[in-house]
Amino acid sequence: MIKEKRIKKIHDYVMEQQSASLDELVSVFDVSKNTIRRDVQTLVERGDLKKVYGGVSVIHKKLESFQDRKTRNQEQKASIVKKAASYVNDGDIIFIDSGTTTIQMIEYLKDKNLTIFTNSIEFIIRALPFTDLNVISIGGLLDRKTDSFGNPLSMDLLSNYNIKKAFMASTGISLSNGVTNASPLESELKKAIVKRSSEVYLLVDHDKFDKYGLMTYCNLDEIDYLVTDQTPNTTYREYAEKNSIRLVISN
Repeated sequence: MIKEKRIKKIHDYVMEQQSASLDELVSVFDVSKNTIRRDVQTLVERGDLKKVYGGVSVIHKKLESFQDRKTRNQEQKASIVKKAASYVNDGDIIFIDSGTTTIQMIEYLKDKNLTIFTNSIEFIIRALPFTDLNVISIGGLLDRKTDSFGNPLSMDLLSNYNIKKAFMASTGISLSNGVTNASPLESELKKAIVKRSSEVYLLVDHDKFDKYGLMTYCNLDEIDYLVTDQTPNTTYREYAEKNSIRLVISN
């Protein structure tokens, strides 16, 4: 097996398992321990994995506070939400995720007549003055790091409604790990929303590509529209075409 191809397979294997011993990798990939050590060192130096006693594991990145994330890449986020909001029509039933990008859609939705499901506390507050926005809160446990509700006490609320369009946020996306999220409290809700929605729009700026968070809440091929501020590389473009994902570039 070609070295780079093997290294990618090792990366994908560890990401799926979350951790692996060197002996396990030797057995799975049928190469010498010295070869595995060199390949693992390459992945560690790239910042993809970290060494642990006897093996290697995924790096779990700490979730920044909501306020810190809100101030980053503001111009790119503004262009992304404006483009995404252009797909919303009067009378739509939609879901707005709790990400720092998605909540800014309120500026382009406030004059429409909509039913909006959301777990975002800030979105609910921003929507209060606009009486044509019928907002349905998805309750649950408060996650202060994301200013949102996670782990709803019951998913029955979602099963009774047909959500037409879901506008989702992500900590990072990659071909190997899909669409990821750093908050365990929100992951089950995000999974349910993706499955219940007719159309799924993922809003991510260019910095989110080839990054990943703690948990995967859906595969990339479950997304219908990928809305971002810069054209992604050839690998992502080919993947999007192959899986009927519409790439929407906001700039």
